[in-house]
Amino acid sequence: MKIFVTGASGYIGGSVAALLASNGHEVRGLVRSLAKADGVRAKGIEPVIGTLDDAALLTAEARAADAVINAADSDHQGAVEALLAGLAGTGKPFIHTSGTSLVGDEAMGAPSDAIFTEDTPVKPEPDKEHRVALNKLIVDAAPGVRTIVLCNSLIYGHTLGAPAQSVQIPPLVAQARESGIARYIGRGLNIWSNVHIADMADLYSLALEKAPAGSFYYVENGEASFGDLVRAIAGALGLGEAQSWSAEDAVAKWGRELAVFALGSNSRVRSNKARKELDWTPTRSSVIDWVENELVK
Repeated sequence: MKIFVTGASGYIGGSVAALLASNGHEVRGLVRSLAKADGVRAKGIEPVIGTLDDAALLTAEARAADAVINAADSDHQGAVEALLAGLAGTGKPFIHTSGTSLVGDEAMGAPSDAIFTEDTPVKPEPDKEHRVALNKLIVDAAPGVRTIVLCNSLIYGHTLGAPAQSVQIPPLVAQARESGIARYIGRGLNIWSNVHIADMADLYSLALEKAPAGSFYYVENGEASFGDLVRAIAGALGLGEAQSWSAEDAVAKWGRELAVFALGSNSRVRSNKARKELDWTPTRSSVIDWVENELVK
């Protein structure tokens, strides 16, 4: 199968593209510069130089492909519209990468009992209204395009593709190394679901093969509080006891988006639908085990 992947030098897109290439697919991957091209080429991916703003390029690549995976930006509507235009009326698969911060709150370290399945109504915070609307636009493009939205939780593990890092754990690690103190926000009782990068990539492959048009799936295999996660980071780095950080200091360091929605919120989802409909069987250990045993390798 000829597959076009955006974000091919990134953490998610690079891992998915590398897995698909290793499985024998012909993969073309969007990268932003020549400097990124060699890294993806080494993983068996043919680089395509461009950005998500190159609408004509995206439409042409989508039209020439048997399937498209958008893994570069969960919120870039122009790119989504260009890719869907290239696939319009073909019934070919289009997998869009979303993220479960769309169910996130502004708890800043406080706990929540709210758990979401695909059937749970979502009333997003204002910052995430666009993401929810874009996911609906994609799902509603079916059946002319076999659209699938995979909504990833916190992803951990070393990349399968060209060198790249995930969004949530690396900033916590970097701050801990810089300051000598691992810090969680507020009480650190906020909980995120999580998934290993290899299990996540497996689900993309299964969705490409099996998911019906107009599908939406949450992607998770366990959950942990940020307090426990940061304490594990402190232990892995050989630091002292993890400490609380005020919301104001966290936002000053990481910015509102990262501090509030990626590190301070609750985002608890369940993937029973993916397990049942796509026979997804994630096997990797918990995020805490990974941090304790593999983070510094």
